[in-house]
Amino acid sequence: MASGWGASPPGAPQPAASVPPITTASAAPFQRVRRDICVSLIARGPAGTYRTPHDSGLLNRISSAIVSSHESRSVNPHIAGGRSVSPRRVTLADVAKIAGVSPTTASLVLSGRGRELRISQDVEQRVLKAAAELQYRPNIVSVGLRTGTTRTIGFVSDTVATSRLAGDMIKGALEAARERGFMLFIGETEGDAELERLLLQAMHDRQVDGIILAAMYTRTIKVPKGMAAAPAVLLNALPKQPSPLPSVIPDEIEAGRVAARALLAAGHREGIHLIGAGPGRRNVPAGGSVAAVERLIGIREVLAEAGVKLAGGHVCADWQPEYGLAVTRELLKKERPQALICFNDRVALGAYQALDDFGLKVPADVSVVSFDDHPIAAWMRPQLTTVALPHYELGRKAVDVLFTEIGRDRDGGESNGGESNGGEGSGGEGAVHRVPMPIRLRESVASRDT
Repeated sequence: MASGWGASPPGAPQPAASVPPITTASAAPFQRVRRDICVSLIARGPAGTYRTPHDSGLLNRISSAIVSSHESRSVNPHIAGGRSVSPRRVTLADVAKIAGVSPTTASLVLSGRGRELRISQDVEQRVLKAAAELQYRPNIVSVGLRTGTTRTIGFVSDTVATSRLAGDMIKGALEAARERGFMLFIGETEGDAELERLLLQAMHDRQVDGIILAAMYTRTIKVPKGMAAAPAVLLNALPKQPSPLPSVIPDEIEAGRVAARALLAAGHREGIHLIGAGPGRRNVPAGGSVAAVERLIGIREVLAEAGVKLAGGHVCADWQPEYGLAVTRELLKKERPQALICFNDRVALGAYQALDDFGLKVPADVSVVSFDDHPIAAWMRPQLTTVALPHYELGRKAVDVLFTEIGRDRDGGESNGGESNGGEGSGGEGAVHRVPMPIRLRESVASRDT
């Protein structure tokens, strides 16, 4: 039987008794998690892990054990008198009692205002020593009510959290948030509109300072109602209808230009075919792929400026290897291309196979350039030249833009709708921030002079 979260086969739920009880001892590994690491809460979609009663019970028991184990370490002999008592959080009043001062004085010292209000160094040291001995931690909820910030960000996505590639967006966002002392709460919808609504509602209920709404692949989306009521950013997505929310997306237009320039630099001016989309801007797969349209724009622009005409374009119903294989085979039955621009690395993998089936070598006979920098690009032989999706940088940029929105919201300003911070926009529409896509020059493009 498969193991791991949510591994039980459909239709075969296991009784709760089959799950080993979770104890404080079995939760011990969780105690070693560093306190400065951002906490993430992942909620899965209809086919996900935490939606069934069985799995919810397991998760609750694990959570209870971790919380119990953590809180038990906060019991201090000054308070418990060495006796076993019910675990409870160390409070500011406890610190004040041990230090022999009032809660107000303890609060002023711990907030860094002691010297400002002329509290003696002796009192200050007693408060700090008591706080350290008791392992006192401020009550974030109370601090949030007082300061107007919870120092948390909501990150709601379709499948980013569990996808191998786009998971780097999470990493980039986590690190950018942590550098500012913020925690990231992560929710995953798996395309379920109702779960998306509930997750966004839950984030707002927890008074997060801002929300990032992310998509696995660059596309247009319907912005959920109420999103613009608080600071928010769209990541890897553009709004279908005009929206004041800023967007952070890969610079796919420039990526198309870069791919075309790579072939022109190698001397290719004839026999260039597109695999995946084209040759016209409307010749793209169904589903509203922003990447397909924008990559086409960039490719056509650069080739036109160079006076080079595309030899042809071939739409793939889906950008998967089998479709790249099929359309490239059909092309090779009719003519021999000099170069292929494949619209992603999986399509390129299929094209490689088709070329090999016809006895053609990459790049000696046909040069190939692609997009995404999927791990397979470096595994293929010869290694594939490709324009990389900057997932990590996208995540970091989304947090940067969100903090700009949070600052503007606190200042009583409006969402950025003009040209600023590297974004483009007009009127009441949110700015579009494009993140550069670097090219990975490898072995699949050869000079026409050789």
